[in-house]
Amino acid sequence: MNLNIDVKQPEERYSVMTLEGEVDAFTAPKLKEELLPLTEAENALVEVDLGGVNYMDSTGLGTFISALKSTKEHGSRMRLVQMEDRVYRLFKITGLTEIMEIDTSVRGGM
Repeated sequence: MNLNIDVKQPEERYSVMTLEGEVDAFTAPKLKEELLPLTEAENALVEVDLGGVNYMDSTGLGTFISALKSTKEHGSRMRLVQMEDRVYRLFKITGLTEIMEIDTSVRGGM
């Protein structure tokens, strides 16, 4: 399956990235290519809507770790929202929920 990426910038330093599909070894490079530049703007907020992501592997997690590092380097923020339960569990068991800003209203009942 492919990954559809839609980016909107409703305000100057605010971007909303909506993902739909699978984030894996095949699609993560495309995601990284579009996500990292958004995190490089100082004082920017990047909101990533993961509601349409039904599968993610370790490569996908690595992409979000790279984006988190970029936010630290550039003084920006990234917030992950609307995660499906199984995707949220990946972030939880790897400890990423402790270091990433994740909206706790997870789809699927958590």
